[in-house]
Amino acid sequence: MSTPPPARGVTRNPVPTSVPVLKAALKYGILLAVVIAVVAGILGGVFAGLPGVISALIGTALAVVFMGITAVSILLANRFAGSADRIGAFFGIVMGSWLLKLVLFIVLVIVLKGQPWIDPVVMFFSIIAGVLGSLAVDVVVMMKSRMPYVSDVQLPGQRAQDDSGADSPAGATGDLPAEPRA
Repeated sequence: MSTPPPARGVTRNPVPTSVPVLKAALKYGILLAVVIAVVAGILGGVFAGLPGVISALIGTALAVVFMGITAVSILLANRFAGSADRIGAFFGIVMGSWLLKLVLFIVLVIVLKGQPWIDPVVMFFSIIAGVLGSLAVDVVVMMKSRMPYVSDVQLPGQRAQDDSGADSPAGATGDLPAEPRA
């Protein structure tokens, strides 16, 4: 069952194909973080006592927060991806979130450095486990997604809608050259 075409003069702003992939990556990333927090907390408690448990939980939380900032910023920025006029907002949101992550990381390193209730080795390994785990989740989710390599393409012979909402032959909008006829 297909969706009806938009009314004349109305443009449809479809959901970008990356939204389900990012939501799945967030969901599975949070589940993995819970597993990492439990395992790292147990190992941190065995090897470093209470500071090890606290460090494992903080390290895992940092990995989740940084992973989440990226995914949430892209999900938020996708609201601006529908038109060429607002593409600057898309890239501003994504780049701003990366800058926020960099500044946040530097501040957290300065604040947490030398704290007596932190075990730096346990925290380091829990951060590494969280980062590698989130990368693995991203790869698995992306490989299992059915996301097309190319989107918004009109093939020769397909009917395209021009800006007025009327059907026109492909190539008439200037997107693709019309095929020569013999």
